[in-house]
Amino acid sequence: MHYKFNVMDNLIVKGTWNTVKGKLKQVYGNLTEDDLRYEEGKEDELLGRLQTKTGKTKDELKKWFETGNQQKSEHSRL
Repeated sequence: MHYKFNVMDNLIVKGTWNTVKGKLKQVYGNLTEDDLRYEEGKEDELLGRLQTKTGKTKDELKKWFETGNQQKSEHSRL
C-alpha cells in the first residue's frame, strides 16, 4: 500500500514532531536522531527506518502517529 504520510506534515505544522520523537525514543531506546530525521517528501524513507528499528508495519506506524502517541497509557506503545 502506498500513501503519502500526511500525518507527518500535520505534526510538523503543529510543532509537535520533537515531542513525538521524544516519545518514540522512550519506547524504542535504539532509535537515533538519524532514524527520526524527517525530510519533506521523504516520508517513506522515515517509515522504512522506523519499520527496521521497531519491527512494525507502515500501517501500525501510521496509526500510532495518528492516535497512539497522544495516549499516555501502556497501550501507546506501537
